[in-house]
Amino acid sequence: CAPCMMLSPIISEIAEESKGEFIVGKVNIDEDGALAQNYGIVSIPTLIVFKNGKIHKTAVGYMPKEEILKLLED
Repeated sequence: CAPCMMLSPIISEIAEESKGEFIVGKVNIDEDGALAQNYGIVSIPTLIVFKNGKIHKTAVGYMPKEEILKLLED
């Protein structure tokens, strides 16, 4: 989707800049629908922040880098 394509380089940039502070990943739900179903993803893009192995925060839709970084704050 267009918002996913706009968000993808931002996520990659955050991953590069984090220098290991965060583990960042992207999942194509067309290729891994079971994972999307497992986490109840019904709209994309969906961002999920995990803390101690559990979902800590979620957000749906495109957002600028600054807002994503706020999600990563404790």
